[in-house]
Amino acid sequence: MITDRQVEVSIAILLRAGVLLAAAVVLLGGILYVAHSGHKPANYHVFHGQPKDLRTLGGVIHDAISGSATGIIELGLLVLILTPIARVVFSVVAFARERDGMYVVMTLVVLCVLLYGLLWG
Repeated sequence: MITDRQVEVSIAILLRAGVLLAAAVVLLGGILYVAHSGHKPANYHVFHGQPKDLRTLGGVIHDAISGSATGIIELGLLVLILTPIARVVFSVVAFARERDGMYVVMTLVVLCVLLYGLLWG
């Protein structure tokens, strides 16, 4: 049987690891971006949105795997966004193991709201 303290410690480790992983991935992408594009002057007079390939999950993953600096940065941001969602999923599992049906239902509602906001918000 898992104690409440063990669940709290596990959640803290999960959140810390997610943030550190996201920061490391964004830092790597930033270093690559500066190394490849740091010499180009910035043009702030014209707004350039993200390329179409970085607007989908598959595109971000493909660009990150291919070594694109912006793809790696975007992947790090996705890891950061997914970190609290992973915490909620972990909480659902922990409450289910404790057989606490009311908290499972409430946490699943929170998860649905998070996923709705992420996917369609």
